[in-house]
Amino acid sequence: MQELDFEALEKNLTDAIAESYIKLGYTKSSMGFYYPLESLNSLLGAELSVAEMEEALKDFCGFVKGRLGKVSCSHNHTRFCILIPAEGMEYVHETVKDTGFLRDFIEKIQHSDCGIENIKEVFSRYSAHVKCKELQNGEFDYLIYFEDGIPDTYRYCIKFEGGHITYHRFTQKDYEALGF
Repeated sequence: MQELDFEALEKNLTDAIAESYIKLGYTKSSMGFYYPLESLNSLLGAELSVAEMEEALKDFCGFVKGRLGKVSCSHNHTRFCILIPAEGMEYVHETVKDTGFLRDFIEKIQHSDCGIENIKEVFSRYSAHVKCKELQNGEFDYLIYFEDGIPDTYRYCIKFEGGHITYHRFTQKDYEALGF
């Protein structure tokens, strides 16, 4: 079997858990995270079939057990669920450092008078290397990210609609796979 980047998947999961704490507050209960097969392959740097991914995720569960506890995985066709137990949620709460950026970003976009300039200002507080691009894809209005990957490497896709702002954050590979 090819070498798999379990660290990248673990980081993606811990980032998603930390993001959920900002949005919903800390809770010491299990939480499931859903990934299409393509995203898991992208994170792991692989080209695995459903059956191969099922086996790889068993190995991943062993890889993270000392930190995230007894993680379990299931799937329905090409959609996988990675269930993080309460002890894993607590581990992330206690060990993942909050840089402040994501908290400031989420707080800013909750205001109805927020515009792209306000969002760019939040990004600029954390780096001088911010890239913002207007999108013409019908799905999102803007793409914004840190060119040097600091404080994070995600691609933030922003949509202004009906007085509300929504965002989706993608890994660079997943964003590129969207073909925008």
